[in-house]
Amino acid sequence: MSTTRKEEDDLSNYRTENPTTGEVERTFEELDRDGAIAAVDRAHTAHTEWRELPAEQRADVLRRAADLYDERADELARAIAVEMGKPVKEAKGEVQLAGSIYRWYADHGPQLLREEELDAQGALRSVVHHEAVGVLLGVMPWNYPYYQVARFAAPNLMIGNTILLKHAGICAASATLMEEVLQQAGLPEGAYINLFAPSRIIPDVIADPRVQGVSLTGSEAAGASVAEAAGKNLTKSVLELGGSDAMLVLDAADVDAMARTAARARLSNSGQACNSPKRIFVADDIHDEFVAALTRHVEGTVVGDPLDESTRMGPMSSMQARDDLDEQVRDAVDKGATVHTGGMPMDRVGAFYAPTVLTDITPEMRAWEEELFGPVVMVYRMTDVDEALAQANASPFGLSGSVWSDDPEKAAAVATRLDVGMAYVNEHGTTKAGLPFGGVKRSGYGRELAADGLNEFVNRKLVRVAAR
Repeated sequence: MSTTRKEEDDLSNYRTENPTTGEVERTFEELDRDGAIAAVDRAHTAHTEWRELPAEQRADVLRRAADLYDERADELARAIAVEMGKPVKEAKGEVQLAGSIYRWYADHGPQLLREEELDAQGALRSVVHHEAVGVLLGVMPWNYPYYQVARFAAPNLMIGNTILLKHAGICAASATLMEEVLQQAGLPEGAYINLFAPSRIIPDVIADPRVQGVSLTGSEAAGASVAEAAGKNLTKSVLELGGSDAMLVLDAADVDAMARTAARARLSNSGQACNSPKRIFVADDIHDEFVAALTRHVEGTVVGDPLDESTRMGPMSSMQARDDLDEQVRDAVDKGATVHTGGMPMDRVGAFYAPTVLTDITPEMRAWEEELFGPVVMVYRMTDVDEALAQANASPFGLSGSVWSDDPEKAAAVATRLDVGMAYVNEHGTTKAGLPFGGVKRSGYGRELAADGLNEFVNRKLVRVAAR
């Protein structure tokens, strides 16, 4: 039986609360501190077995996991459509992406982990071995439940580390499926454990000396809390935090097509992506035409039930997320921003926010510097590229950014001047298993994916052999 929001105070933090209907459909048992430390025990025990397997055998488990993501795609997609509102078409794409990450590490991991021969420098041999460090804690968000976990788990399982995974409370159903997939793929018991624990317990887990690293994707506040706990315990950490990505449109022969691309990129996942193009700077000579076309495309976005194949944008993840976004938009409008479409919650059941286009954003508005984590497109008139770059780089965030032009070389020269971890030309936010992912400034530190993802939590042990 479904449970209404009025009863939620009596429930676990881990529950499926459907943002389309506002009803709680399922609850999950939550661990206390003793239960969390018992999970550390299990993961530590499993590490001894898992790390000793040949890399090729660990790769076989990851490859089987990738196959299972493909085989169970419909089931996995439906779970996140229900729990966090992602349209099933997008959800299936995320499932496919997560599977591709497991497969990439299965294919490339053994080679990347081979001994690295160095210049002997006076010895018989100087070699670097790549070894697992032990139990790792992952603290993951709700916006890309499968992808975010795969970014962290796949390379570290490949190394031979074991994983404790604290998921977002609203994503317990998909979390259960992920753990099931890895067990079905042949992962030893205890090598990957869901940690359905409240945030207040996490510092105790980090303080356990058997936990050798922690990776968080989430808000600045959550990142600061985890980094503080990690620092106190001299525990290695990786943080992927917020973003306020700039998208610079220098020119466009087809303005309508450019506007359609921008709308799709910004409204993907209801705008709830760290690396979504949140600030769009458009050359003065095409600005007005671009805004008009953008408004048409945003207004034409099909908003509805994420389980409906025709839906292109579902609800936001929760009523609270919707209301927080609305406060930011109302602040901007009250201080003079222009609303071209949207600008308010939709008049329907659920956490729906009308797809929105804003212009005339000024420094006194919260939207100038804060991250707007929802379906709001902000457009700025660009009269000078240097000034636009200065404004883009003045953001406290530095995750990614993009530059668009019919002249790719001109755009590339501008893109290299963005103060970000990932700069793109004529695309935005592209993520693939073989490309490193991460930001600078308040967007966090460390890297995931590609070879970089294997090197964050690994012991690069030097073995030097000298003659007597």
